[in-house]
Amino acid sequence: MKIALAQINSFVGDIEKNSNLIIKRAKEASNKGAEIFITPELSICGYPPEDLVLREDFLDACTKALKKIAKALPFIKVIVGHPLKKDSKIYNSASLIFNGKIQGTYSKQTLPNYGVFDENRYFKSGEKEFIFTHKNLKFGLLICEDAWSFLPSKLLKKKSVDSIIVINASPYEIEKSNTRIKVISKLARETKSTVIYLNAIGGQDELIFDGGSFVVNKEAKLLHQSSFFKEETAIIDVFSKTIIKFNRHKISYHKEAHLYEALKLALKDYVVKNNFKNLFIGLSGGIDSALVLALASDTFDKKNITAVMMPSEFTAKLSITESRRMIKNTGVNYKEIDIQSIFKLFRKTLSSEFKNKPFDTTEENIQARIRAVLLMALSNKFNGIVISTSNKSETAVGYSTLYGDMVGGFALLKDVPKTWVYKLANYRNSISTIIPNKIIKRPPTAELRPNQLDQNSLPKYEILDKIIELYIEKDLSIDSIVKKGFSSKNVNHVVKLINDNEFKRAQSPIGPKITKRAFGKDRRYPITFKH
Repeated sequence: MKIALAQINSFVGDIEKNSNLIIKRAKEASNKGAEIFITPELSICGYPPEDLVLREDFLDACTKALKKIAKALPFIKVIVGHPLKKDSKIYNSASLIFNGKIQGTYSKQTLPNYGVFDENRYFKSGEKEFIFTHKNLKFGLLICEDAWSFLPSKLLKKKSVDSIIVINASPYEIEKSNTRIKVISKLARETKSTVIYLNAIGGQDELIFDGGSFVVNKEAKLLHQSSFFKEETAIIDVFSKTIIKFNRHKISYHKEAHLYEALKLALKDYVVKNNFKNLFIGLSGGIDSALVLALASDTFDKKNITAVMMPSEFTAKLSITESRRMIKNTGVNYKEIDIQSIFKLFRKTLSSEFKNKPFDTTEENIQARIRAVLLMALSNKFNGIVISTSNKSETAVGYSTLYGDMVGGFALLKDVPKTWVYKLANYRNSISTIIPNKIIKRPPTAELRPNQLDQNSLPKYEILDKIIELYIEKDLSIDSIVKKGFSSKNVNHVVKLINDNEFKRAQSPIGPKITKRAFGKDRRYPITFKH
């Protein structure tokens, strides 16, 4: 029995494109002998559709598309994820289509309402299991969170199903693929059934869907795993008595490679799906902008990327020479715009207002904001998008300038801690040298005043990132973090910076989630609160 696992990159809201893609892929799979074709969660409209599902015209379009798919594919059993309105209630559903008709529909029973998920805002829970038969085998159907919950799987266990199909839109996190396999393997053992786990692929605003679909048998043996970060349809002879050639994507356990590909996919889909033609990146001579440029040059045609170096009097010669070296390595467009004359004009204009006031963060921020204005001007003029370069460590403690280096349409490293920035840079250079070694080795600096180093204001990044992880991702108190061996001075300083800079993060561009708790939808703190 050949079953097609279709890792489809749905475009949220583009129902016509998504339904045509499903039809095309299903026909291709049928021609290769597939008898059942499976699509991801809400594949007909894309995930998450958010408030789009509150629109009647949106729901009507999904229903019409479902009927269109049924009419176009009478010869193969197709499972399609879609929203469903019934008796004034909206459900996250999946329908089995065959012989030109909808043979039955299952509605998700367990609605996640944590982290980035808001399904209780939109959907009502289904209450019944759904089972269909094919070649005398009983198939149960679950949707994503159902597989992590007790009740839906218990209902299928009682029915003694031979196989469970789980359709998903499960967002990427570092090492999450291993967690999925453990959870689904437990489901297979408990229900004594073969489990087919299909995940979506693609970037959607803050979320990355990484694919990696897989099949485990009732003994929890992994029979197949699809590629990560790649749209593909795998046709698997799931119940063959012969040995299935085990296929597992080669980067599945290489964390740095996995993350690098995740960021590329997030960048590509955000730029392409939002119809931007050109990318602009402020190149500083530091490791963050170097990594962003490496990711961009590995993702897009170099003619569509422009790196802009904007030196001031505080910019080291090393920053300029190594940035030029990286341009040679990448081959992207390059501009150097000296901001010194503009900076002097600002200071002259404000001289009477700032009389007898010393040089401080005000002048530092003016430099960053000059650069932001220039980058935005270039992106406006040439139909582009600025990719900002601040990492999670800087974003957490406010070590960035509002309307300055925070500016941009997409913050590619927003959820990437500084220690991971170094890991990714070294990983990329292990393939071929693209980031000059001097950029990786030099001490981090904003270069906005003489002899400035990040570590003059912050703990070492190895310490800083761990405190951020414990406070942001683990929700530990200051006392609990100190008990883990960190100095009280460092912990209190870092936590105060995190809380004081909520207002900055609220105005920052979105960026892809890659950790267990990202700034944005994943962590929703009030801007004004007592701390």
